[in-house]
Amino acid sequence: MNEQELLQAMFEAAVKTAQPEIVISEHLPQVPAGRTIVIGAGKASAEMARAFEAHWKGPVEKLSGLVVTRYDYAVQCSHIEIVEASHPVPDAAGETAAKRILDSVSNLSQDDLVVCLISGGGSALLSLPANGLTLDDKQQLNRELLKSGANIREMNCVRKHLSAIKGGRLAEAIHPARLVTLMISDVPDDDPDVIASGPTVPDPTTYSDAVDIIKRYNITKPAAAINHLIKCANSEKQTETPKPGNPCFENSDAILVATPQRSLEAAAEVAEQNGFTPVILGDSIEGESSQVAMVHAGIAKQIIRHQQPVKRPCVILSGGETTVTVNGDGRGGRNAEFSLALAIALNGIEGVYCLAADTDGIDGSEDNAGCLVLPDTLNRASSKQLKPKEYLANNDAYRFFEQLDNLLITGPTLTNVNDFRAILIT
Repeated sequence: MNEQELLQAMFEAAVKTAQPEIVISEHLPQVPAGRTIVIGAGKASAEMARAFEAHWKGPVEKLSGLVVTRYDYAVQCSHIEIVEASHPVPDAAGETAAKRILDSVSNLSQDDLVVCLISGGGSALLSLPANGLTLDDKQQLNRELLKSGANIREMNCVRKHLSAIKGGRLAEAIHPARLVTLMISDVPDDDPDVIASGPTVPDPTTYSDAVDIIKRYNITKPAAAINHLIKCANSEKQTETPKPGNPCFENSDAILVATPQRSLEAAAEVAEQNGFTPVILGDSIEGESSQVAMVHAGIAKQIIRHQQPVKRPCVILSGGETTVTVNGDGRGGRNAEFSLALAIALNGIEGVYCLAADTDGIDGSEDNAGCLVLPDTLNRASSKQLKPKEYLANNDAYRFFEQLDNLLITGPTLTNVNDFRAILIT
């Protein structure tokens, strides 16, 4: 296969390794004496629900549930209801679903089992504002967070403290029933409390942490949400999110069923099978997309010039979640931004090919998973009178690669283990 085909084969291997049909079956809990209620949220949650139904050995007459996923990510289930809502900015459908999920797990007994299926995107999809706040407040704040440059850990800390269901509050409602959370990680370091803002796990963060974050990124609106955080941080009577050691977690387990590292390892196997030495830089790389791209370009140049830290042919693999501080009015997610910055930094160097994409099939809010960078990317751009640095400054990488026919469009993959980057050096 040629270079582009090999890049796509590695990406497909990374995605396949994280498919719910493959990873769910080995982590199913014991069948309870009472009811089994399946709930969940995230881009992979519907497919996780279908895989759960396919492998569950308990009586189906005692199985029910409700899972919320992103629009166009639903699949058909027999006993678990699937609803769709908006991502990355929440909508009324997500709010209604969150309320129904919370209601469905209230007043359960110790004989009952709740299985919570969590994956990336669940924070926006499982949106239930705290008392005194509205959906509009949460929508506005989400937009501010998304363009601020805050990383996912920081964004989800703020989201938890504006929610009636995230940050462990869902676990409070489920107690004393048995709770098993099956998680597909899309966050750096695989922290369970960060994945979908941790609705069923202990929250180590505080209202004061959330206030520090909004101040750090100069977020001043909406006023109602900001004031809520400040008021709760300064109130001795305000109930915090449940912390480690809270009794509501005594009969609870959280299990990571798929992670970015496992997907990078699957891609590395494909590289080796095709004669390329894989180097996994890390599964938790964060930072501004354009700056991360410059570091990756520097490593690629070191390999080409000095055969360090590995000899050619090789492939540099990395995962994690970069950020984009939005200053322009263009189109493009963090992987498109990375790709354009990488192309500029490489400056047409021969023998370097790159694929950067989100494993869920959607780069930010666009219709592409990511982009391809080829040795002739800048030359082809020049022939079309495209100015790469101007597109980058306007955060308009989507339109840049669209005109070069180098968008990677896969459609929903029904899983999500964060960003995937592969730089092939021949």
